[in-house]
Amino acid sequence: MSRFMERAGGRLHYRIDGNEQAPWLTLSNSLGTDLGMWEPQMVALQKHFRVLRYDTRGHGRSALPPSPCTIGELAQDVVDLLDHVGVAQTHFCGLSLGGMTGMALATRFPERVARLALCNTSSFMGPASAWDTRIALVREGGTAAVTEAVIGRWFTPGFQTAAPGKIAVVRKMLLNTSAAGYAACCAAIRDMDQRESIKAIGNVTLVIVGTHDPATPPQDGKLIAQAIAGAKLVELDAAHLSNWEQVEAFTQNLADFLLQ
Repeated sequence: MSRFMERAGGRLHYRIDGNEQAPWLTLSNSLGTDLGMWEPQMVALQKHFRVLRYDTRGHGRSALPPSPCTIGELAQDVVDLLDHVGVAQTHFCGLSLGGMTGMALATRFPERVARLALCNTSSFMGPASAWDTRIALVREGGTAAVTEAVIGRWFTPGFQTAAPGKIAVVRKMLLNTSAAGYAACCAAIRDMDQRESIKAIGNVTLVIVGTHDPATPPQDGKLIAQAIAGAKLVELDAAHLSNWEQVEAFTQNLADFLLQ
């Protein structure tokens, strides 16, 4: 059931599923999607966890506050949501932008995170000019101006051919994302550099990469795993949205890690 956290900067949309007695798991979506991006995992995860999903600010049904959108602010949104729901500590899994949020969360609020899963993500994504170009495109033509290029980066050609229905679901999420929300989060990624700060993360961490991911290449994830002491690295035969392209392998690796 959809719920909303009301705040001065605008509402944040979230939902809770799963066993009320189970450990908490918070899931954070990628740029250009909403909490629906975790549907491939939900049947399995809600058997073991009390799952909290939310739409990142400016995405889905969450508002875009007037304050600057930074990765630090996105991490603060998670803390505000946990406080609102009454969750002292949670496992956290984020993909792409959600993973960037997770790194900032574990850096700034380590006591709020139990185990941390960082999927198809990066601690730094340059050059800034590429993000400025994308922001300009979206501001002029909406997310439709970048959707097909994004789909091309997010999925391998073989998966696009084999699963057109699933591609259509993700395409709809992209097209439904507000231009202002998408552009604001592009700016947050553009201005992010967590390469040094993540070395302080002490939470038990899993890093998932996709062999064919051009958006956040495997090397980006490997550098994260090297920076975080004791981090476990898993590589899947997928592009960027590995949780869609390799549903069973992604879900099994995530669940096994969180249930240890």
